[in-house]
Amino acid sequence: MAGMVAMSACAGGGGGAEENVYVYAVNGDPMTVGLNAQFVGGTYPILFSAQLMDTLIFLSDDYKLTPGLAKEWELSPDGKELTLRLREGVKWHDGKPFTAEDVKFNFEEIVPLQTYGAMLSQRLDSVEITDPNTVVLRLKEPFGPLLETVAQQFMLPKHVYEGTDYVTNEANKRPIGTGPMKFGSYTSGQEVVLVKNPDYWGDKSQVDRAVYTVMADPNSRAEALFAGEIDGAVIDPSQQQRVQATEHTKLLEHGQFPQMVTTMFNSESKYLKNPAVRRAIFAALDRAAFAQTAMSGIGKPANGIMPPEFGWAVNPEVDFDKDFPRDLDKINKALDDAGFKRGPDGTRFTLKIQYIFTLTEVTATVQMAQSMLKEIGIATKVEGSGGAVYSDKVYKQGDYDMAFVRSTIGPDPSLGIATWYICNKENKPGSNPTRVCDAELDKAAAAALDTADKDKRAEALKKMQARAEELMFYAPIAWFNGGFPTISTVRWQGQDAPRVMAERMPWHQMTPVR
Repeated sequence: MAGMVAMSACAGGGGGAEENVYVYAVNGDPMTVGLNAQFVGGTYPILFSAQLMDTLIFLSDDYKLTPGLAKEWELSPDGKELTLRLREGVKWHDGKPFTAEDVKFNFEEIVPLQTYGAMLSQRLDSVEITDPNTVVLRLKEPFGPLLETVAQQFMLPKHVYEGTDYVTNEANKRPIGTGPMKFGSYTSGQEVVLVKNPDYWGDKSQVDRAVYTVMADPNSRAEALFAGEIDGAVIDPSQQQRVQATEHTKLLEHGQFPQMVTTMFNSESKYLKNPAVRRAIFAALDRAAFAQTAMSGIGKPANGIMPPEFGWAVNPEVDFDKDFPRDLDKINKALDDAGFKRGPDGTRFTLKIQYIFTLTEVTATVQMAQSMLKEIGIATKVEGSGGAVYSDKVYKQGDYDMAFVRSTIGPDPSLGIATWYICNKENKPGSNPTRVCDAELDKAAAAALDTADKDKRAEALKKMQARAEELMFYAPIAWFNGGFPTISTVRWQGQDAPRVMAERMPWHQMTPVR
């Protein structure tokens, strides 16, 4: 397969000038869920939406806001009115003009269906077109991550979606956007092809055709990458030593929002109802060992609830190293004091652990955790499954005591980290699955949403972190970017260039190696 891809990528187009083709390997058919991130979450919808569509404001992976389809914006002092001044002359991929009517349609009809957008829509009072190139959003009350939320909304064409069932519209499989790449073709089970948008309003792509080829086997992806037959792929973290030793390969350290590997406790488990027990178990988990061994040295041990990328919101008083030392004598005493003394065989109780087996660094983390928990008299039964089954067992069934997973930290603390701590009575996937509902946590998280003042937001988020550490039901083990793409520089330079939008390739900065 890799050889065939490489041959097709080098081919010219119909005897004309040589076509510049970029090849990226994916581990499954992206069309299984569709390519439109406004209606469905997951790796592939966001990957393709970021190439095909634009947002009004761009948010980079290092959290810088820059103009997108809105060339300027202004937020009123009270945080309740956002004025967006739109670029002129922008066209959809089908040639129709992008207008203020599109923006109004999106905020009234599409944004409420998107995960982050739904939070904004609850506070949105009206959307007004004040002139052909200006749209004003008026809110009932301030919304802390307003700009970051707007920056996550991919604009869709009103003329394609109006009057249809938005979620089942066929355009979700052949998106029409305003982005630097256009949908080209799809071959079931084999590939999705994007082509250069020659009419893009911004810097034009240097890539004529981008082929996203399906390679389910991780070893095949890795070998194709090392051979220079493909230009990028996510490969197993265990391959990263070889990546470092190979001159033409590199693990990207940016381009996407940072990720984390986390553990969580089911507070309805008969063994884990007591926060003191959960705290003792968390202290037994050697975060540094996980980062070094299970994550192949790529992870960095987490020392708090909030990642360093959100430095403005980090509570320095939350210190895992200080508060959760791996002192086995103290940990054993805490479990004894909680009423869980060892039985004749040295076991206190058995915990069921759920995880997604395709996340190899998570699998390795679980295996190491079993040994660590055994040291304190806790036996384990582990169940690895695919993402859908994992979600059903953890969220719908609550069939777990502990779980481990990898996820993104998101575009803003209130849109990412906080969602793991607020009450989730409906057990919606992608949010707090632990059955913990705590008024103090909910109040702090809500306070961070209810103001546009960053200092006040930070104060509220710091309170949330302190309470979350006290209850200890969900916590990061390590900040981890091993799930980021690894690139080959054999055929393309510039894949590692800075990006104005998280997940978007730096198409205009990439140059082919001749």
